[in-house]
Amino acid sequence: MVAPQDRRSVILQHAATLFASKGIVATTVREIADAVGILSGSLYHHFKSKDEMVDAIVTNYLDDLSARYTEIMAAGHDPRTELAELVHGSLAVIESHPHATEIYQNSGNYLMSLEGYNHIKVSANTIQKTWINVLEAGAASGDFRSDIPPRVLYRMLRDALWLSVRWFKPTRQYTMKQFADDFVSTFLDGLVPR
Repeated sequence: MVAPQDRRSVILQHAATLFASKGIVATTVREIADAVGILSGSLYHHFKSKDEMVDAIVTNYLDDLSARYTEIMAAGHDPRTELAELVHGSLAVIESHPHATEIYQNSGNYLMSLEGYNHIKVSANTIQKTWINVLEAGAASGDFRSDIPPRVLYRMLRDALWLSVRWFKPTRQYTMKQFADDFVSTFLDGLVPR
């Protein structure tokens, strides 16, 4: 017999896959139940609603990302190292939560409509602030360009990084670590050969 917490995890895994591939609105509770192999009504023993599932998926993802960032920033490295660590940390979380990453990227308007959206917004603002603080510190120290506003640089980095979940699939020949190293190198050193 599957323990209730394990059943919740299984439900969230299947729900995340469906939400990422079909969209939240297009995914029905019945489809989630069918994917898990239970009756639709049984889902309500674990979650009050589809929105509660979405919230749990996105919150878990953002909590993991925030924890990773807190650890990185606590190390007290220089801005260049912090930026590289933020990229590596972000990609590790993306690799752990690929469907949640897609849901978060594709469903901003839906997420804003959730009853408990404020905690998602707070997490998103904290994540953004972490990146901008690193970029501002790097511009102030001369490690990064200062002619581009940090908010613009952040959006460039954010979209390139998080949207990679749509197309990048690591292989044994080209791992997530290699992708992260190349990502950092491209943004910090440019496209011009060394």
